[in-house]
Amino acid sequence: MITGLERIAAKARSEPKLRFTSLAHHITEARVWESLCHIPTNSAPGCDGKTVAEEQEAFGDWIEPMLRSVHRKCYRPPPIRRVYIPKPGKQEKRPLGVPCVADRALQRSVAEVLATIYEQDFLPCSFGGRRGLGAHNALGTLNEVIAGKKVSWVLEADLKNFFGSIDHGWLLRFVEHRVGDPRVISLIRRWLKAGVLEDNVMHPNDEGTPQGSSISVLLSNVYLHYVLDLWFERVVKPRLRGEAYLVRYIDDFVICFQYRTDAIRVQHALHRRLAKFALALEPNKTTLVEFGRFAQRYAPKRGEETS
Repeated sequence: MITGLERIAAKARSEPKLRFTSLAHHITEARVWESLCHIPTNSAPGCDGKTVAEEQEAFGDWIEPMLRSVHRKCYRPPPIRRVYIPKPGKQEKRPLGVPCVADRALQRSVAEVLATIYEQDFLPCSFGGRRGLGAHNALGTLNEVIAGKKVSWVLEADLKNFFGSIDHGWLLRFVEHRVGDPRVISLIRRWLKAGVLEDNVMHPNDEGTPQGSSISVLLSNVYLHYVLDLWFERVVKPRLRGEAYLVRYIDDFVICFQYRTDAIRVQHALHRRLAKFALALEPNKTTLVEFGRFAQRYAPKRGEETS
């Protein structure tokens, strides 16, 4: 039997410009319960202090009011609790948003419905936050590109404070290319605007999406799908002299080039492109290096070391 989400996937695949105007009915009690059961039982509670076990036990009390508020476009997500976790090998810490458990289950459910559409749109260069397309897949693809394609130069890039810099207006415009259900748009807008609770002080959220919330990774992939992936594939590559390949893992990405002149042109254009959408490269983590089997092959001709 074909499920509702399978029908959505087939329609999204066959009609790449279609806007889906009726999606909220796929956010069902059963789907939210399944999402709730997928949240690890030892997950940290949100600002309400309720654990996964407690929300599972009380599920019958809160699920119907929650879904009614979604359909009436009056759902108000609770504030996100902000915590800081250490970055591996660094003294600085990474901000992490911890939604309340019930809200997290709703986010996971909405993300599952939206991913059914966007998985038909995302390009092969996109990894991270997608089922079966994690870090190992990204590294494997990058190895194949460097080993098997005409690669001599590699631009390794990192976006500065990406999750905290996403422009809400642009993001909603991108989402509305495919999503025309006002109930889902209202949900996303309210999640983006949900306050952040830190040290018992409430902070408004006018930009960015909290890293760690269930909907954030999907929204970040949608943002960079339009800002970076499509731009590189449709605008940049046709104008280059040689071969070029993009591999992106959420907000970290690598672009491989055949020619240095192409790499420099794209690096300059990339700054302008990102600035248009309120993003910037992290200068300390962005570098252009000569790398690949072609770089190693031609280095002796220039009197350079190959080791």
